[in-house]
Amino acid sequence: MNYISTGQGPAVILIHGLFGNLDNLNSLSKSLEPNYRVIRVDVPNHGLSPHWSTMSYPALALAMVELMDELLIDKAHLVGHSMGGKIALATALSFPERIISVVAADIAPVSYQDRHLSVFNALRSVDLSNIENRSQALSSLLQSGIDAGTAQFLLKNLTRDETGFKWKMNLDGLLDCYPEMIAWYNDSVPVKMVYKGPCLFIRGGDSDYITADHRQTIMAQFPNVQAKTIEGAGHWLHAQKPTIFNRLVSEFIDKHKGK
Repeated sequence: MNYISTGQGPAVILIHGLFGNLDNLNSLSKSLEPNYRVIRVDVPNHGLSPHWSTMSYPALALAMVELMDELLIDKAHLVGHSMGGKIALATALSFPERIISVVAADIAPVSYQDRHLSVFNALRSVDLSNIENRSQALSSLLQSGIDAGTAQFLLKNLTRDETGFKWKMNLDGLLDCYPEMIAWYNDSVPVKMVYKGPCLFIRGGDSDYITADHRQTIMAQFPNVQAKTIEGAGHWLHAQKPTIFNRLVSEFIDKHKGK
C-alpha cells in the first residue's frame, strides 16, 4: 500500500473512505503528529496503491497488518472514516493483539444498502477521452446530479499524464467489489468475532450511518465502546467539523496510548 509516515511516537494509522485517498484525514494527521507516528494510507484501489481485482474486509485487514510488519510496528491505533472505519474495525476483530484502540468515524459494523451507485454512474459518465480540463469534468458530474461539494471531492481522484485524463482509483474494480464493501463479513460467520479493546464511534448528528438500531450490534462486537455525536455535521464530519473531530480523536488516543 502507498502511505505517508510523519511524526514520532506510538503509531496511529489513518484510513480514508470510499473514493478517497490519504489526504482526506490530513488535518487529523497534523494534529496528532507532535505526539505520534502517523501513517496515512491509500486503501487498495485508491490513490497510488495497487489495484485489486477483488476486495474484502478480511483481505484489507491482513493488508493493514502486513503494512505494520513492513514498518516494524508491533501495535497501533486505528482511525477510519466510513469504509475506512469498517477496515479499522475489521482489522481489530481479525488481529486484536495488534490493535491498541479503534476510532470509527460515522460508520457501524453492519451491512448497508446501496448508497453510491449514482456516484459510480456519474463517474463512469465522464468522457475522459474528450475532456480538456477539470472544469469540464466538474460540469459532467454536476449534470449527473452530483452536488458541488461531493463533485469537488471526487475530482481529487482525477489526474493527467501524457495520454490525457484518468482516474487514480480503480473505478471498475471498486464497482465490482462494491457489494462486499457495503456488506459486513462478521454477519456471515456462525461465531461472531469480538474486539475487547477500547473503541470509539463518532457520528455526525445529521447523518444516518449510525442509528440507535445499531447499538446492540455494535456492543456485541465491540463491548468496550464509547460513542460521541458531533452536532451540525453529516457523514463528512471530519471535514465539516475538523476542530471538534480532531479533539475527540486525540483525547481518546491520548487516554489509551499507554495501554
